[in-house]
Amino acid sequence: MSDDISTHQAEEDQRNNSVLLSVNGQLVTRDKAVVSVFDSGFMLGDGVWEGMRLYDGVWSFLEEHINRLFEGALALDLDIGMSKQDLIDEIERTRLANEMHTDVHLRLMVTRGIKSKPFQHPALSRSGPTIVILMEHSKPKLHRGIKLATVPHMRGLPMTQDPKLNSHSKLNCILACIAAEKAGADEALMLDVNGFVNTTNACNFFIVRGGEVWTSSGDYCMNGITRRKVIELCRENDIPVFEKNFSLVETYSADEAFLTGTFGAQTPVLSIDGRVIGGENAEPVGPVTQRIRSLYKALIKENC
Repeated sequence: MSDDISTHQAEEDQRNNSVLLSVNGQLVTRDKAVVSVFDSGFMLGDGVWEGMRLYDGVWSFLEEHINRLFEGALALDLDIGMSKQDLIDEIERTRLANEMHTDVHLRLMVTRGIKSKPFQHPALSRSGPTIVILMEHSKPKLHRGIKLATVPHMRGLPMTQDPKLNSHSKLNCILACIAAEKAGADEALMLDVNGFVNTTNACNFFIVRGGEVWTSSGDYCMNGITRRKVIELCRENDIPVFEKNFSLVETYSADEAFLTGTFGAQTPVLSIDGRVIGGENAEPVGPVTQRIRSLYKALIKENC
């Protein structure tokens, strides 16, 4: 990436070399954490996932993440084979085995399992789901903001690949990310089917104009939990916030812009397509973004 910056950039941590992962209930080291080449996730991207953060021994917004995982699995007609509580218990067992307490990122992955033949029909996945719980010591690397480039790639439509599904199939986002990198940016700004500003390849997107916070209508973007928390915090703290359609013209002239995601929380945006957000003399983190960051940190502290 440009200047080695991304919203998922983390500090190096040698402890990750010896972490234990849960693969179908078995705790194994990284080098032993493998799945079959016939696994539905590897072969077809057939699966769902969640990303979570650990603060002071507590997984933030755990219930909401687990509910979203099961909602996605239901949409895919994928039987996870465990209750929500059983899955939470396995997450905790893995955490305790690694003696993890804070600044931890979890990737929870569920696929349809191993296929009997290398074809797409879901009935060929006969061994039950594959469930992987991957945890890492992961502290976000602080940076002064990122650069975005608008790309032609769009998130999927609800009737094709609904962007609200956290599916393993991420090729459109990967292609968007590659296009942004080729343009000298850190991440891609993606438009919706109508040409309105939507999201980035990895995060949800917000701008600030005249003290108002704008984000997309939500029709074509990820069902972001951090996105929802930011909207709720704005409403609870008298910060005008709108889910609406807006264009690149309005985006270029924004006072501030930031991204939201489980890993980076709120990441400031410095420029879009070479236009400096807020003008050449703007602070990297604007006052509204700073306030939202403070409110979000307080929310995390309250919950965790």
